[in-house]
Amino acid sequence: MQTILLVPTDRGIGLTSAALGLIRALDYSGIKAGFMKPFLQDDTQDKQNRLDNSSALAKQAFDIDSPPSINRRRVERMLGEGNLGDLMEEVVAMHQSLSSDYDIVICEGLVPTTEASYAGQVNHALAYALDAKIIFVSTADITNPEQLADKLDVHAQEFGGINGPRTLGCILMRVKNVPNTFATQPVAPGEATFQLDASFMQAVQHLSPTFGTQQFQVIGVVPFSETLSVSRTWDVASELDAKWLSIGEAKSRRITRVSLTARTVSRVGEVFSRGTLIVTPGDRDDLLLATALACMNGIPMAGIILTGGITPNDTVIDLCRPALKTGMPVMSVETDSYATVQNLMNMSSEIPIDDIDRAEEVARFVAAHLDLDWLKDYFNRGHVSRLSPSAFRHLVVKKAEQANKRIVLPEGAEPRTVEAACICQSRGIADCVLLAKREEVEEVAKNLGIELPAGLEIIDPASIDHDKYIKAMIERRKGKLTEPMAEAQLADTVVLGTVMLHMGEVDGLVSGAVHTTANTVRPAFQFIKTSPDYSLVSSVFFMLMPEQVLVYGDCAINPDPNAEELAEIAIQSAASAKAFGIEPKVAMISYSTGTSGTGDDVEKVKRATEIVRERAPDLAVDGPLQYDAAFVESVGKQKAPDSPVAGQANVFIFPDLNTGNTTYKAVQRSANVVSVGPMLQGLNKPVNDLSRGALVDDIVYTIALTAIQAHSSEI
Repeated sequence: MQTILLVPTDRGIGLTSAALGLIRALDYSGIKAGFMKPFLQDDTQDKQNRLDNSSALAKQAFDIDSPPSINRRRVERMLGEGNLGDLMEEVVAMHQSLSSDYDIVICEGLVPTTEASYAGQVNHALAYALDAKIIFVSTADITNPEQLADKLDVHAQEFGGINGPRTLGCILMRVKNVPNTFATQPVAPGEATFQLDASFMQAVQHLSPTFGTQQFQVIGVVPFSETLSVSRTWDVASELDAKWLSIGEAKSRRITRVSLTARTVSRVGEVFSRGTLIVTPGDRDDLLLATALACMNGIPMAGIILTGGITPNDTVIDLCRPALKTGMPVMSVETDSYATVQNLMNMSSEIPIDDIDRAEEVARFVAAHLDLDWLKDYFNRGHVSRLSPSAFRHLVVKKAEQANKRIVLPEGAEPRTVEAACICQSRGIADCVLLAKREEVEEVAKNLGIELPAGLEIIDPASIDHDKYIKAMIERRKGKLTEPMAEAQLADTVVLGTVMLHMGEVDGLVSGAVHTTANTVRPAFQFIKTSPDYSLVSSVFFMLMPEQVLVYGDCAINPDPNAEELAEIAIQSAASAKAFGIEPKVAMISYSTGTSGTGDDVEKVKRATEIVRERAPDLAVDGPLQYDAAFVESVGKQKAPDSPVAGQANVFIFPDLNTGNTTYKAVQRSANVVSVGPMLQGLNKPVNDLSRGALVDDIVYTIALTAIQAHSSEI
């Protein structure tokens, strides 16, 4: 198990952000990284044996279990007593307590400060105690190359210089005046890298010749980004020790702008925008009411701080209640407005341990700017890579970009759908068609604070000539549909989108953010119908487990398939897995393994397995298998020692909908696993359903899946 020690050169340069980004980039490359922070930088978080911020964030973002850090008081006492060796023995024991499943351990070193003047000595001891390689985390002023060269040389002296045998290179964080190509769209590790200016590199190399060479790599240059320092309203209240008048959505609303406001209402309209935090004297009831009206009109303000210890009376609070119901946070502080703003300016940029969204965004941002080719080359030596969840998601996006398909979204004015469509259009994942009135879509985009990208198509259903669709509908459902019935059905945008798909005007359809599964699937059964190769439609979920991607089928469509239908579901699911880079090993799930159980349900699974082997002789399949025998290697060897699948299955076929749906939801919720789907399979053309609780990312990836299905059906 390799160990990488991240050695910071300064305080406040984003050491934890660098660690999170490196873990994400390694995971994307199929390398499982653990994390440990042997020593607390200070003791402010040493309460009730809680994890420090870095370890807690690693747990939240990547489900990494890190050992508790040793507090600063103990470190200083042992150093004062000359017990550095004993201290390192404790660290080695902590390191050995980490799971052997990790390929690499990322270790966070101490930051050199006035209070921790011993940081260099301790980091040096850490490197040798853990036999770690060194990556320096620093920053750079691109107008002052000499400063960077001197800083790296000074800190590298502890480890034999920057060309020493332990030093690998550096990650430069929060670098100003360099391009920031990262956007809000899904960006994979390595996709936003760029080279430092040649003259800057030459100037650094003049003083430090191995800088930027194979002996000392520039592993990443991460631009400064104000958006990654965006705090939640909740964090501000905690920092200011504020009194909540209404918490609202304080834990999800982020502050993009702070406005100290004392002007009249007629002169403050420009401050009412998404993410603005108003700071105003507590006796300005007019500004509180104006902010409330802005929120009621669909502007998601970050909130309002009432200063001076003055709170509004009950009459004003009652007038604000409709706005409070929209989630508007309101707080009161004792300090005056000027002091309050000063306190806000001095807030720590450290990520709170419960702000998982920000931690994940920071990890994505940093990983996007790391040299993925170098990371793969160095860390994959002698390592068997795997398809990690992040790699799967990136694969889906890349395949969708190559497919270049047109996807219709019947829920065209639904906010999550609009945002997902904008991401997909901007990223080239798909050409999206929103079925909605343009003014409704524009209003949604305005409230979300996003711009509609060029090429995003918006079609008002009321402006469409229905005649050609009615004719196609009647032809498709001869004897079952009349002209008035068809006209009435076209009022449903899901039906309209489905008929557009049937007629070849679009390549796929995604719906379900506000519609039920039945609303989405029924028109597909009526107008798209099943593929000639299959007799039924089924579904799969891609379960993004911590270490790999599993395929579950069927968890959404067929209540109680017979043996022939179950076999067809298995063949469809295996084909779907293969289309997305997963070499299928199919387990036919039952409550018994092999011949250990009897009964109609077991016999159905046995017969289905036989049919799969007859129809797809090259497919690795076995059944009946219990879930643990299919998934856990040690159990598989014990219960089915001769099975080609037991203990290593990645496609799980459940005997009925009750079992499949229950299992997928139990795994998703209990293990905090992301599930992508359901993806429908077996239709002539792709139609996919969303969960009504789908997040924007869920919709983006479902659109991508749909585009890939459309492309695969043409091959």
